[in-house]
Amino acid sequence: MTIALEQAREATTQYGTWVSYDGAAKIVLAIVLLAAAAGVAYAGIRLPLPARPARPDRTAMIIMTVTWMVAILALLFCVSVIVQHLHREHMPLVVPADPIAPVTAIGVSFVFVLLLITSSHAWRVTFASAAIGALAAPMIFEFPFDLIVMARLYPPIPPDPALYRVLFFAPLFLVEVTTLSLLTLSPMVQLSRAAFFSFALMLAVFAVWGLFGFGYPSAPVPFALNVVSKILAFVLALSLFLPQRALVNAPDEATSPSATVA
Repeated sequence: MTIALEQAREATTQYGTWVSYDGAAKIVLAIVLLAAAAGVAYAGIRLPLPARPARPDRTAMIIMTVTWMVAILALLFCVSVIVQHLHREHMPLVVPADPIAPVTAIGVSFVFVLLLITSSHAWRVTFASAAIGALAAPMIFEFPFDLIVMARLYPPIPPDPALYRVLFFAPLFLVEVTTLSLLTLSPMVQLSRAAFFSFALMLAVFAVWGLFGFGYPSAPVPFALNVVSKILAFVLALSLFLPQRALVNAPDEATSPSATVA
């Protein structure tokens, strides 16, 4: 009877799709995220940047695209399996309001339009790059975010919550990783210090969010921290496509008279 009362009380007080961190757990989370942010910032300082990632050949492009599509289908299939299981367990599928969805939609649209109107490449390259950038931008946020909340999903799904977490997150992570890998298909993409610093700032905001328990964005503080970190993810995505003066000037310097003599 006591257990039933506790579960009922938790159901009435818990709101969102994951349980917040508390006690020592949120301190540890904040420390880990700050350390990761410092490591990313240090890498941005020390690495020889800007640098272009190696572009895959045609066969690799086909494999990457097919893997990405298969990952999406696998995620949809796993979600349908979970939904059917919830119905069998008589667990109502109630999805709380997502106050961040409009921010995500606006950010994705902004990235796509901005890349379309600022590119000087051929229209096919521009359109494909804009689509890849718009798809990858939210995944930059979602991948570390999902790593943080995956073990704290609410409510747990009987009879084996861990199994259903794996069933959901395994294809989800595959979708996120394969979507980010599509960035290598665009000739416009290049790693810059701005990209590293944007990612470091995003992780630092995550750390602050962690100090507040990394709760669902239904209250003002987690909502604001969620929005700021997501905006930084979109800034990172844009920085991958922005032209870098060093790369533009490099061919000129290499063919200058002084370079030839040297």
